[in-house]
Amino acid sequence: MREILFVVGEASGDLHAGKVAEAIRAARPDVPMAGIGGGHMRAAGVTILEPVERLAVMGFAEVLAHIPKHWALLRMLKRRIETGRVGLVVLLDYPGFNLKVAEVAHRAGIPVLYYITPQVWAWGAGRLPTLARVVTRAASILPFEEALLRAHGVNATFVGHPLLDRAGALPTMREARRQLGLSETGEVLAVFPGSRRAELARHLQPFVATALELQRRRPGLEVIVSVAPTVRIDAADCPFPLVHGQSFPVLRAATAGLLKSGTTTLEAAVADLPHVIGYRTSAITYGIAKRVVKIPRIGLVNVVAGREVSREFVQDAFEPLRVADALAPLLDAHSAEHAAAREGLAAVRGALGEPGASARVAAMALEMVG
Repeated sequence: MREILFVVGEASGDLHAGKVAEAIRAARPDVPMAGIGGGHMRAAGVTILEPVERLAVMGFAEVLAHIPKHWALLRMLKRRIETGRVGLVVLLDYPGFNLKVAEVAHRAGIPVLYYITPQVWAWGAGRLPTLARVVTRAASILPFEEALLRAHGVNATFVGHPLLDRAGALPTMREARRQLGLSETGEVLAVFPGSRRAELARHLQPFVATALELQRRRPGLEVIVSVAPTVRIDAADCPFPLVHGQSFPVLRAATAGLLKSGTTTLEAAVADLPHVIGYRTSAITYGIAKRVVKIPRIGLVNVVAGREVSREFVQDAFEPLRVADALAPLLDAHSAEHAAAREGLAAVRGALGEPGASARVAAMALEMVG
């Protein structure tokens, strides 16, 4: 039996690939699996060829410094694919690198399953012809992606969002607060500054400043900061408790959230947490993004909703006092703003499909690998 080769580019991809690998292992324990990934994939029985941390960079400017590492990893994957031991390549997100892997597999006659497809609806529409040519099947996780991809010749199927698989196991607010040592009745602000070093460098200070301003305005407000398991932050830079690797309990415990843009906003939708979105990147990356991004909003929760469910403060617009003004009414669980935000989040959850995305992708993979 030839192996399934997974390639992910960051921690979230490792999580989702791990769930797919678990489903494959449950259905067909004889199928070998290997790839670039992390702890979730390893726990599911995937042989890790390289740790995902070697790929996890962000932004146009930041990627330039990592090009030599990327080329070395691509050569390693090319050698493995060309040995004939690989029966299927499963790619998750990270299109700048993964489309090159797909090209290698296509040339070798190996089928490619792309799960969590490139966000061509936002930017990079020029990738659509490449996707149609080198990707055998695509498993999209946002409701509008299937029709767009199929219109450009990509064999795409909407499988639902994998975050929904975790929704049934979420704690109640009281359970989450008890787990995190928080008061059961007070206001709680959840802060998600990001998991990558570059994100933390740009987000931590203004996010902390916003939280401190809200504590000044609302005595008794508790603040918790959610970070990845590998992140370490000096107490001098963040006076609030850090919670490692427990994003959903933090989201469920909070009254409102201050979140960096990205999948975290969809996690907040699944957890039913009203929030505000903040994002900063390098001046070079932002300048390029303004020219190539084709959508009016960057928060995924707003993209799915087709309107602004959560306020966005991007780049220079992120001023702690203004962000605190937007967050203050959301911290009042009885306010009209809080109720309106939860109504919008419910619509987003409804648009994300049905639970079971990982199992559906696993079934596709097993069908393709034979």
